[in-house]
Amino acid sequence: MRVVIQRVKSSQVTVNDEIISKIGRGLNLLVGIANTDTDAEIDWMVRKCLELRLFPDQEGNDRWQKSIQEIGGDLLVVSQFTLYGDCRKGRRPSFDRSAAPQSAEDLYNRFVIKLRASGLQVETGKFGAMMQVIIENDGPVTLLLEKEAI
Repeated sequence: MRVVIQRVKSSQVTVNDEIISKIGRGLNLLVGIANTDTDAEIDWMVRKCLELRLFPDQEGNDRWQKSIQEIGGDLLVVSQFTLYGDCRKGRRPSFDRSAAPQSAEDLYNRFVIKLRASGLQVETGKFGAMMQVIIENDGPVTLLLEKEAI
């Protein structure tokens, strides 16, 4: 599983020229599911996304002391199978390591449900849709989390 975490001032998803979700201060999570992912990877990733200290403890202090849970921030979760695109050979990415759509959607939905159990506001994109994502990155802070099945 791969998640690109971006600390944001705001973020929104548009599908067919309609805004379907938006958040204020928080994290934008771009989520890629591998064909080997299980609930173990989902559980690990949920814990990391909720507990990573990515926010300053007070305005004006640059030290990252607080997690998304501690600041009561929002989460916008967007499925992105292209995170498993392999561009090492040829001119067209290979997506052999991406999970099949039905399996990926099931794991993605479980990831979202577990994030919502935190009590934070969790918004989503539309799985499998062509989306436009506006990300007002704060910092900019962008991190890549990976958890591979063993």
